[in-house]
Amino acid sequence: MAKNKSRKFIFVIGGVMSGVGKGIATASIGKILAARGLSVNLVKIDPYLNVDAGTMNPLEHGECFVLDSGLETDQDMGNYERFLNRDLGPDDYMTSGMVYQSVIARERNLGYGGKTVETIPHVRDEVVNRLERAADSSKSDVSVVEVGGTVGDFQNQMFIEAARVMHLKNPGDVIFIMVSYLPVPGTIGEMKTKPTQNAVRMLNAYGVQPDIIIARAPQPLDNRRKEKLAIWCNVTPENIISAPDVHSVYDVPINFERDKLSDQLLKLLKKRPRQTSDLREWAEFAKHAHNGQKKVKIGIVGKYFDTGDFVLSDAYLSVIEAIKFSSYQLEVHPEISWINAKDLQSGKLPVESLREYDGIIVPGGFGETGIEGKIMAAKFARENKIPYFGLCYGLHMLVIEYARHMAGMENANTTEINPKTPYPVIDMLPEQKEKIAKKEYGGTMRLGGYPTLLKEGSVVHEIYGKARVDGERHRHRYEINPEYVSQLEKAGLVFSGVSPDRSYLMEIAELPKSVHPFYLGTQYHPELRARPLSPHPLFTAFIKASIKK
Repeated sequence: MAKNKSRKFIFVIGGVMSGVGKGIATASIGKILAARGLSVNLVKIDPYLNVDAGTMNPLEHGECFVLDSGLETDQDMGNYERFLNRDLGPDDYMTSGMVYQSVIARERNLGYGGKTVETIPHVRDEVVNRLERAADSSKSDVSVVEVGGTVGDFQNQMFIEAARVMHLKNPGDVIFIMVSYLPVPGTIGEMKTKPTQNAVRMLNAYGVQPDIIIARAPQPLDNRRKEKLAIWCNVTPENIISAPDVHSVYDVPINFERDKLSDQLLKLLKKRPRQTSDLREWAEFAKHAHNGQKKVKIGIVGKYFDTGDFVLSDAYLSVIEAIKFSSYQLEVHPEISWINAKDLQSGKLPVESLREYDGIIVPGGFGETGIEGKIMAAKFARENKIPYFGLCYGLHMLVIEYARHMAGMENANTTEINPKTPYPVIDMLPEQKEKIAKKEYGGTMRLGGYPTLLKEGSVVHEIYGKARVDGERHRHRYEINPEYVSQLEKAGLVFSGVSPDRSYLMEIAELPKSVHPFYLGTQYHPELRARPLSPHPLFTAFIKASIKK
């Protein structure tokens, strides 16, 4: 493939500790460069040996974000799409597993001509080739590449080495940013720069010198701290960017521009901006995160919340952000509560406590944990006219509940939980049964963007304002069993969306407005399509109904 020599690369590397905000920093860098008129692409490198994020427990790694292509990726890819307001492709994501899988497959096919295949240069060069291919396929002026993990991790050394070689070959086209943390120990009361100094020295040991340091801290950096970092890290003071804790991650691009980060990046990359920075629309959106006198209380009934003594909301990150985008558009502030489905199921939390919420969401998931608690939530919302929105697994809970209590199908269930249920209203796709029999799990679900035909006169037809929607993203093995669709419809449930390529696949179920203000579930994940400047219409309709309640 011919390489365009004008492509520029920014590598974002973490220092001191994980969870320092590299993903948001990378997304924000993309945003501020795009606001200067540049074509920007964002790439995520994950150092783990999993080929993709699909087989990982959300408690370990947070949400699995699905691209249009069907690739299961890290949740940072969702942040990238939301900040850039565009779709990313499979070339924009890379794991160690993908890299090694490609190298080994090529070796097995004599792609290396019988040479001894080694980490250096072959694995490293595969990384370089993937990065250049991503830049070429996106036709971007600048690729911003987040290297997962923290400097010093054994797992990401190969990727930093690839970046070093790219810089060595074309020093004017590659720059490095370290996102590091400056702690303020409570017993000392002073911001400390030494951990970042040590992190920079460790990066220097790899042959890499950061051009910019983004200094994460509980509060803004003072000039004294900037001077110390400049002296000991060999970075000019204007290239040390203060990144204090903020109320909303959507404030980060605006904060970066206060320190003129885009000017510094353009200077280092020797790129001319095509326009002055235009973040007006973004700033207007970000302002809504601080406003909203009226509140709307949303309860999310899920199972991926408890991890020791902490709550892991990242398991449903896209759902949370989709709620925010629609709420901000409607000028209300969402108060989101985590409701553990296991507590509802055990009786530890009375189902009556759901009455305090303006709307209830049951999001996606797998397995039997807390399933009866989710069904209880669906039933309570239906009977008490509380707006209910079911996402994938939440649709299944809606259908099971309705089958049991409205269609006379006692003990109806999903075969995922009870293979011997007398009424398998939710069942696995036939082709999925074959894959499971072969123990094929990774990347084998119905994944990625698919179209849906909407029933005229239905709630969803009115919300979308059209008869067909394209590209709603899927991630599931189980479907509504077509054998029970007619019986459920006779009982009053409306299947208002179907797949045009396989008409027996039900995509949406709902109750008419004459029966319930908002009672709807989708087989797909609309949260994956919600963006700050273009909220998803289904979430907006759900929040509207919740406000009325």
